[in-house]
Amino acid sequence: MSALEPRAEESADPAPPAAGAHPGAGGGILGPAHRTLSIGIVSVVFLIAFEAIAVGTAMPVAARELDGIGLYAFGFSAYFTTSLFGMVASGQWSDRAGPLFPLGAGIAAFAGGLVLSGSATAMWLFVIGRAVQGLGGGLVIVALYVVVSRAYDERLRPAIMAAFAAAWVVPSIVGPLVSGTVTEHLGWRWVFLGIPALVVVPLLVALPAIRRAASGPVDRDGPPAPFDRRRIRLALGISLGAGLLQYAAQDLRWLSLLPGVLGAVLLVPAVLGLLPRGTYRARRGLPSVVLLRGLAAGSFIAAESFVPLMLVTQRGLSPTLAGFSLALGGLTWAGGSWIQSQGRAEPYRERLMVAGMVMVAFAIAAAPAVLVTWVPVWSLALAWAVGCLGMGLVIGSTSVLLLKLSAPSEAGANSAALQISDALANVVLLAAGGAAFAALGGGTVGAAHHASGAAAGAASHPGAFVVVFLPMACVAMVGAWVATRLHTKPVRPVGETG
Repeated sequence: MSALEPRAEESADPAPPAAGAHPGAGGGILGPAHRTLSIGIVSVVFLIAFEAIAVGTAMPVAARELDGIGLYAFGFSAYFTTSLFGMVASGQWSDRAGPLFPLGAGIAAFAGGLVLSGSATAMWLFVIGRAVQGLGGGLVIVALYVVVSRAYDERLRPAIMAAFAAAWVVPSIVGPLVSGTVTEHLGWRWVFLGIPALVVVPLLVALPAIRRAASGPVDRDGPPAPFDRRRIRLALGISLGAGLLQYAAQDLRWLSLLPGVLGAVLLVPAVLGLLPRGTYRARRGLPSVVLLRGLAAGSFIAAESFVPLMLVTQRGLSPTLAGFSLALGGLTWAGGSWIQSQGRAEPYRERLMVAGMVMVAFAIAAAPAVLVTWVPVWSLALAWAVGCLGMGLVIGSTSVLLLKLSAPSEAGANSAALQISDALANVVLLAAGGAAFAALGGGTVGAAHHASGAAAGAASHPGAFVVVFLPMACVAMVGAWVATRLHTKPVRPVGETG
């Protein structure tokens, strides 16, 4: 049995509180027992959210000024590629010694990557900076899940996951305005160089609280969890394989078949070794939870990555307005996460997740309608808000189910599996979308816009965007089916009929 696969009795019953948890104490997540910790870790999520929104708004300008539109997808996928290794390392590190040190190291790498990208003089240097960010992001996100598993009992986990989603609201609204204004008046570099200043708040608030509530190994009296070198080797394989696959997808030459095949050879066995057995067969229970997370995040993020570029080059919007088209989604995403956190929603969680994936598919399929000039741009903002509502329902619920199905000693490994599925799907689907985009001349879209203005950009290869969005909508619909397989079927007692 895989180390990532919970035993039947662990899947059926809630996991007992881990060391450092305060079950039932102090009321909710802002009660006396949890207040400082909750504020601290939500501040970390706020930092990640602000970075994602701000960088997404500035990315089209950065790629254009660095003559790197052809490498545009790499700016996103490099982050996810290296985060795969960071996630596995963080899971191992957290299970062995607690989440405190991987969280601190991750924040430091995250900030360092931002500085490297912000000071880049060529697109390849920019991509390297994003890769360093990804390593830090992978360390941080898994460590946060382990903190939630250890410090919050099961009844509080939906609420803290909803708080994580709420931390995206202010960045979603303010981020595009701040990032767009800075990009237009000071330059895109200051978007990257300014964000590391926010690192100070999470470091000062979160780390001391985590040290008190969730540090150290799960079993404080026993030996530390063994360090699994095989999983680290598999993590290196999955990161290298994903990077080679992404390179092959973007190069589009016969010679690229070699790194593509090599990437697949490294990637496939690593994925099979790191994810729960039966994940890609959509086996009921934990495997389907992990698979759904990848389908939801991969399809949505791969599509969303091209929304600002489509609006800037095809409809002539400024980076600020293009970013604002996604701002309403921050509110609806938080709303969806709040809905799934309510106790009344628990009996209907699976149905809510199916509905959420249908909303995601609708939003992605509707997005390229703005390529038609008489379709108002605000229609995309409304459609994307619907998709974000669905993502709030799905992402929060997969996180809650993952921790419910995990024993305390497996929280790090299982959280890493969930995040690996998320990031790997982003890498693979961004590679596929980027390849299709480049094959239909997408790399010349930004060049035409840069040389001749918005009118030239609007006439350049709109089909390159269509072949990104419509396949992602199909992936989201597959996710709607997987969402029906998240709970194991009850076993009938022997002799029972009907």
